[in-house]
Amino acid sequence: MGCPVASPVASPVASPATGPVASPATGPVASVVVSPVRPLFASVLYLPPMELSDAVRGRRMVRSFSSTPVPSAVLERVLELACTAPSAGNTGGWDAVVLSGPEQTERFWEATTTADWRMGSRRWAGMARAPVVVALFAHPEAYLERYRLPDKHHSDLGHEEGAWPVPYWFVDAGFAALLLLLAATDAGLGACFLGNFRGEAHLRVALGVPDTRRYVGAVVMGTPDGADRPSSSAARGRRQPPEVVHRGHW
Repeated sequence: MGCPVASPVASPVASPATGPVASPATGPVASVVVSPVRPLFASVLYLPPMELSDAVRGRRMVRSFSSTPVPSAVLERVLELACTAPSAGNTGGWDAVVLSGPEQTERFWEATTTADWRMGSRRWAGMARAPVVVALFAHPEAYLERYRLPDKHHSDLGHEEGAWPVPYWFVDAGFAALLLLLAATDAGLGACFLGNFRGEAHLRVALGVPDTRRYVGAVVMGTPDGADRPSSSAARGRRQPPEVVHRGHW
């Protein structure tokens, strides 16, 4: 099935050395915020890849962005890495609709949020500036078709979705989402994952997605603007390995 994505809109390349870039639509935009750890748009600068452990530990859910466009070469690299995500039976049963620029991303926000939410959310302004939204859709029927093939038919998973103890189409889309987040971190971008809370049917219509697909969530990415307020959930901290890992038995 491969990894179908929509063609992103070409964007001007921002250079950390030159600061602001000009957008044909909006004119000059705010100065680029460069991470002290990873230069912005690292892949454009041909820097060596970040160590995996650094990307994993450095990844954060960023919810406030500048409107600086993401260069098309950087976005293509992020999408390419996401397409290496593992999937059950190598089905590859997920698709990405890539929205670049305010005219395209507005369709996403209109379908998945309400006017009341936008008025009441302290995060709305920063989120809305994100120049890229990657909406992820799972294809359950692709897994049924795959597991009806001779090498998998013995599993009895090809008859109906209910035969799957765990719906792997969602699991595999989650793998892809995580790779998008890590690849964005590697490229010096900020990103966050937004779950499917409302508007799935409206979003499918707005983006022309077939009814056979299920909306899983979206990865929003761009240049952090430095104004991101810490989430209240961050105060909880992460569970540490001794709390999570059970060796030999629970």
